[in-house]
Amino acid sequence: MSFTGRGKVAEFCATDVRKVFTVSSLALVIIVAINPVWAAETNSAANTATSGDSKDMVIEGSPTDASSDKQDYAVKTTTAGTKINLTPRDIPQSVSVITRQRMQDQALQSVGDVLDNTTGISTEVIDSERVSYFSRGFYINNYTYDDIPSSVSDTWNFGDAAEDTAIYDRIEVVRGATGLMTGAGNPAASVNMVRKHADSKEFTGDISASYGSWNKQRYVLDASGPLNQEGSVRGRIVAGYQDQDSWLDRYHKRKKFFYGVVDADVTDNTTVSLGYDYQETNTGNPTWGGLPTWYTDGSRTHYDRTTNTSADWTNYAIQSRKVFANVKHDFDNGWTWRVNGTHGEQTFNDKLLYLMDFPDHTTGEGLSGFGSKDRGTRKVDSVDTYATGPFELFGRQHQMVAGLSYSRQHNQTYSSDGAIDSDAIGSFGNSWDGSVSEPEWGDWYLNADDVVRQKAGYFATRFSLADPLSLIVGARYTEWTSNGSSGNMQKNNMTPYGGLVYDINDTWSAYASYTSIFQPQTDRDINGHYLSPTTGKNYETGLKSAWMDGRLNASLAVFRIEQDNVPQADGSDHVNGSSEQAYVAANGTVSKGAEFELSGAVTDNLQMTFGATRYVAKDDTGSRLNSNMPQTQLKLFSRYQLPMMPDLTVGGGVNWQNRTFQDATGPDGETQRVSEGSTAIVDLFTRYQVTKQLSVQANINNLFDRTYYSWLSDYAVYGEPRSVSVSANYAF
Repeated sequence: MSFTGRGKVAEFCATDVRKVFTVSSLALVIIVAINPVWAAETNSAANTATSGDSKDMVIEGSPTDASSDKQDYAVKTTTAGTKINLTPRDIPQSVSVITRQRMQDQALQSVGDVLDNTTGISTEVIDSERVSYFSRGFYINNYTYDDIPSSVSDTWNFGDAAEDTAIYDRIEVVRGATGLMTGAGNPAASVNMVRKHADSKEFTGDISASYGSWNKQRYVLDASGPLNQEGSVRGRIVAGYQDQDSWLDRYHKRKKFFYGVVDADVTDNTTVSLGYDYQETNTGNPTWGGLPTWYTDGSRTHYDRTTNTSADWTNYAIQSRKVFANVKHDFDNGWTWRVNGTHGEQTFNDKLLYLMDFPDHTTGEGLSGFGSKDRGTRKVDSVDTYATGPFELFGRQHQMVAGLSYSRQHNQTYSSDGAIDSDAIGSFGNSWDGSVSEPEWGDWYLNADDVVRQKAGYFATRFSLADPLSLIVGARYTEWTSNGSSGNMQKNNMTPYGGLVYDINDTWSAYASYTSIFQPQTDRDINGHYLSPTTGKNYETGLKSAWMDGRLNASLAVFRIEQDNVPQADGSDHVNGSSEQAYVAANGTVSKGAEFELSGAVTDNLQMTFGATRYVAKDDTGSRLNSNMPQTQLKLFSRYQLPMMPDLTVGGGVNWQNRTFQDATGPDGETQRVSEGSTAIVDLFTRYQVTKQLSVQANINNLFDRTYYSWLSDYAVYGEPRSVSVSANYAF
């Protein structure tokens, strides 16, 4: 059920990389000029995790524990990348952390909203329900929940990117290869959702309500408090409901979610957590694919953005249920032992219409339709246990993490198809109302019924070689197997990891890292055979810095990724004539580029995240990978609390990307290139603190109502027009 394409041909332009470096350097100069007292502040601050002295060891804890950090766009420490709790500048990879405050300010209500606004992440909007994300030219298929991995596919939508952010404390994105912690995967990025916990011994919480464009209404309750007199047992619930139309005609979606967690201090050193997460979405009149790009005479179409290609009988429903349990024990010697387990079940049911061919310019006739009923289930059982802590060697203190993990994922999908002729579709235009009869459905057939297992052992050690120099070395051994209707596969792999960090001074660090990668393929060729596993190498080097005692972080990275057997869509061909997209393997793939990010508290009143990305990815023929993904991006968002009116906060940002293109088959049967020019989308927000408990907020997205395509091949999908929302939040 995937009609996606991949493009060709682009030249690596060193000039563009230099532009990213220039913009990045200019941003640093401006920021330093804004606040010249940083140097004095950072010299007096503790320089955590940079030397062999015990006073410099990072203490395990949540990055949001300190009340002064609650409103920051940056965290002081994170376990992202290695599970060793480190400051961002001590991690030899590119890491972005999107905090709770950033999500609230920008009204980022889904994981997809977060990724749309994360440095180095680009978005592929296939239709109204399916969105894929890419980093450094590669598809992101690693989504983890409290470090428990779940692999995803761009063919079937189980709702991973649509999950609501109300239940998460923060979202961590590690760009590049992340095999040390996630095992098999693409060298794109890993997205880790960190759940909220019951961490308050007093009854507290908030309730919010919002209303916006296209009748979008949303209500969320977040309440936490003690369940016994001592507060050693605590509970938290997050519940929400959302109902909305869309800029698309006849489109309607409902979402509801519930999250509950109990945290219990069994002893002074042991905490047990048990939680449940339920999310459900139901969509009426969803699209599959988009609007025709050409008329039969070869001229370009220009439909209204409101035009919906769905029929009145189409729908899309997703349900997700997860049960999880965590145990944490802190030993007196500074070591910590954790075990995390989860059972998740996601289901989808849909009934969709795909419009094919090209319409007549005058009459609008000539389109035929392909109907598909689909249902699927994904069940995931995972457990991960590890220990981490300090140890002494040769008179210096070091850190280590070692663990074991197991996951079992069962994917099962069925489909039933039906054709609709052009007479039933009739004349297609801006006023098309979707009143077409359902096709005569065929029998249900099995698309896939496979069980994927991963067994792994891993370790990483951070050696303090000298006061300014640390070395992280580690490895993961993974046994990956897949059994089921699509055949049996097995791949064992050792994934090494190495990173060197040198502290230039109290503010700046230089780093370099290396890891290998592997990804067994679930993509198949036109004959139904699985592609060989993707293998390759990942190199990264750069500079990092921290100011204001870690409240503001900056990073500049240069990377190179080498891969073989990278899946590329095989034009419009499908597997054995089904609706599953066929792929071919691209060899000699190289992705290289640079990234810059500045995030956190510029001053006590100004929070900012600015990211710049430039990369180019090609195969051995010189063809560009995923040409529908922008090679250059700039993303900026900030908030400013007015000193003269401390109850008023204003902010906004802009996301800019350069030109993209795809090669598609036109009405004459020849390959034609279609492109979308560079795009800049501006957002604004303001918040007013009416009382200590009550605040009101307004957000405007796509301020200038820019018309653009979020997908353009032989069909086109418009991006979201301007939208406005107002909300109120009451804290108790």
